[in-house]
Amino acid sequence: MPDETRDWLSRNGFAVTEESQWVEALTHGSFNGGGGTSAALEPDYQRLEFLGDRVLGLSVAGWLYDHGTFPEGKLSQRLNALVSGATCARIAREIGLPDHVRLGKQAREDGGADSDNILGDVMEALIGASFIENGFDQTRDLVLRLWDTDLSGDAGKAKHPKSALQEWAAGNRRAMPNYEVIDRSGPDHAARFTVRVSIHNVGEAEGVAGSKGEAEKRAAKAFLEKFG
Repeated sequence: MPDETRDWLSRNGFAVTEESQWVEALTHGSFNGGGGTSAALEPDYQRLEFLGDRVLGLSVAGWLYDHGTFPEGKLSQRLNALVSGATCARIAREIGLPDHVRLGKQAREDGGADSDNILGDVMEALIGASFIENGFDQTRDLVLRLWDTDLSGDAGKAKHPKSALQEWAAGNRRAMPNYEVIDRSGPDHAARFTVRVSIHNVGEAEGVAGSKGEAEKRAAKAFLEKFG
């Protein structure tokens, strides 16, 4: 691991003892045979991402339970917003993660270091590595510090745009919204989806994002702004 990466991890609260977990967390699949210097295949972040996703979810869910008396639906709404790929990617950018992701040459040239999908996944993988090395309590405290602004803010308090649009349609006696992917561009690790949402006899709007779900959300938001 480069000294600058180890220093960066330490500055952001990731306590590194055994480097291999952290190198794995920072390694995208494209690094193998796509710009990596080692002849042997190196583990990528996917297994640690799986683990970190659960640790992140439990950490945030515990905080939400302790800081309010909201019903289950509201808790789920906030949790989904706080642990979303978009939120993870934004926090990853805020702490400077893009400079330390290990990507293959082509993936880096294609913009992989700024991909919401990759950054969100690596952020979760780092949480997984922290859990393995330092246990749940220390990792939870790390998550709550990194997520502090979001936890104390309005993330997830407003109704999800797709739910809001569905309720708007029902309230105005309109057909239910129809979502359609009208374009998909870019490589898998840096894909861009364009989604069109339409309501019969009302109109349509579009949204573009790095995932289908986020593009649908943006399309619903655009529709409400245009016709709501």
